[in-house]
Amino acid sequence: MNMIFSQKLKLSVGIAALMLLGFTSNHLYNHTKNPQIAQQSQDFDSNITSNQQSANLLTPVSFSQNSLQSTATQNNLPKNQDHLAQDNQNLATTSVSYPIIDEWRKYKYSVNGNQILSAAQLPTTKVNVNQSDLLTVLVNTRKYFQEHSLADPDILRPGLLSTQKVTTEDILKTLDFMIEVLQEDIAKNRITRLQNPNFINRHFRVIRWDAYKPDNPNQKQLRITKYAVFTHPGTRKKTATYNTPIYSLKDNAATDKFYTRYTKQDVLSGIYEPGGKEYGKVAPLAYLTRNGLEEALMQGTILINFLDGSQGFFNVDRNNGMSYIRGLKATAQKRYWYFRQVDAIKGYGHTIDAKISIKPGVTFAGDVLNIGLGRVVVIEHSQGGRKQLQMGVIADTGGAFLPNLYQLDYLAGIFPNQKSFRQYISKLPEYANAYFLVKK
Repeated sequence: MNMIFSQKLKLSVGIAALMLLGFTSNHLYNHTKNPQIAQQSQDFDSNITSNQQSANLLTPVSFSQNSLQSTATQNNLPKNQDHLAQDNQNLATTSVSYPIIDEWRKYKYSVNGNQILSAAQLPTTKVNVNQSDLLTVLVNTRKYFQEHSLADPDILRPGLLSTQKVTTEDILKTLDFMIEVLQEDIAKNRITRLQNPNFINRHFRVIRWDAYKPDNPNQKQLRITKYAVFTHPGTRKKTATYNTPIYSLKDNAATDKFYTRYTKQDVLSGIYEPGGKEYGKVAPLAYLTRNGLEEALMQGTILINFLDGSQGFFNVDRNNGMSYIRGLKATAQKRYWYFRQVDAIKGYGHTIDAKISIKPGVTFAGDVLNIGLGRVVVIEHSQGGRKQLQMGVIADTGGAFLPNLYQLDYLAGIFPNQKSFRQYISKLPEYANAYFLVKK
């Protein structure tokens, strides 16, 4: 009787073990879908990137999100369940989920790369691009990777393209190849081969980018907004007309974060002006009209024509740490930017002194954290019934792009006023097909 009971007990234990094994397998598979794992993957990505930087800045670590999820899954597996480990690894490596983060590096949601990105070919239409300006932006962007990877590890994030097995190293190779082609073509005084779609289709992977907008899943084309540098009159000292200041933070602002306590409305109330409670804490750079300030804040750069005959570019430097709120009118925004005088139009950079010098017509602002810095994009639209292709580089960003997988902002140029800017951009598309170029 004891023997029969023992056999039944063993059989029951065996069945329970099998059920537990199945439950564990199902739990582990479901767990990989959980945002917590996505966040762990993101943290793991950052740790690996940081460790690799000291080894070789020019060949950043290449890690796809698939391998990150696979590793995260295996770390939770019982060591003696080899078959279960293999099954879960296969499930994880077929996933193309990528965790999207906001500007504070907080997890927001995950996206399926295969639903947004797909292999494609460029249409056989000449690509519009100013080859000299494109070369300038490519060189400056490549130089940023070379000189600032240690201080700005965000640029080594593989980004959404990693779901298509594109690494940061692939992006650097793309920049290098395009620079080489442009230098050769310009030296030989010929139209660059990068305007030839057949050359591009032969030498590059062309990856179509469909928009991903959570609140509008039907949007497939990218929204193409436009930004510009405006010229504005201004003065060095406050006057009745030019009474709205732009300020620069002093060197001690790196340790004294007093400026993060104040909204834009606080600043404009006069706290930094004579008699204000924070007078002397910042340096006034210029005084504009209120409209001039709002355009400077919105565009990021302003060209001020001073009444004394001098002029200068001024670029946003640091903000007060308050988030930009989509849909809220500009004058009601609490975010405020402090400026610095610069020598050119500036794009992305972790500090004002490191910002990339950019050119109109070949620069896009986009989601640098999730799409990536230095991604070369071609947009396709129709004008007068004819296809148009326009090439540019993601070398700038902004509060509206963190996160944003459905929009690019095209740097249109330098304009004296909104009217001339509107006239110019009226000929440009509001929506377009978009393609990434990655060197094969």
